[in-house]
Amino acid sequence: MRYGLAMPLSIDVFWSFRSPYSYLATGRLVGLAADSDLEVNVRPVYPIAIRSEEFFDRVNPLWPPYLFRDTMRIAEMEGIPYRWPNPDPVVQLVDENGRRSTAKDQPYIHRLTRLGQLATERGFGLPFIREVSELIWTGTEAWDQGEHLAKATARAGLDLAEMDRVVVAEEARLEAAIEANQDALQAAGHWGVPTCVFEGEPFFGQDRLDMLVWRLEQHGLSRR
Repeated sequence: MRYGLAMPLSIDVFWSFRSPYSYLATGRLVGLAADSDLEVNVRPVYPIAIRSEEFFDRVNPLWPPYLFRDTMRIAEMEGIPYRWPNPDPVVQLVDENGRRSTAKDQPYIHRLTRLGQLATERGFGLPFIREVSELIWTGTEAWDQGEHLAKATARAGLDLAEMDRVVVAEEARLEAAIEANQDALQAAGHWGVPTCVFEGEPFFGQDRLDMLVWRLEQHGLSRR
């Protein structure tokens, strides 16, 4: 129970542009922020395939096909447009035995994550990840080409060309901020995305959003 001046509740959302589960959670997070007195602080992180070079050496080979099946049925159940991105935000290599590895050259994910961090710092984190994730995960072919990304950024209220200049000029600072997000995710008690954290309690996965709302309501979440 909170007394005195009512302050909005606040959650941190640890989120990745490469995570289909992050994308599938975004619409509900946008709706929650719009329908309630809640601050949603987006904290972009790199996908685990970037954070851990040994990821594909440790992961069960059944995991990638299960992930695809699971995310497809979640999207179908929830009525969310969904197709695997082309190009994939994380460039992967597949050897003759079907084993995956993360390519050294990553032309997409670093730019996207730095842009996401900059958008968050400017107060546009949630609209930016909504517009850009919808662009990437709803079947836009060559989403990285032409005006696709610039138009998505404009819909979020930002200017892509100006942001790209800042991303280049302030690369080290933005990388430090992203690393701080990743450290905060671990400190909260998890490593995966999407993870929402409320008052130190982590809620991992798009399937824990109902539980998150339940906890927020226990703390007086106000609906608009």
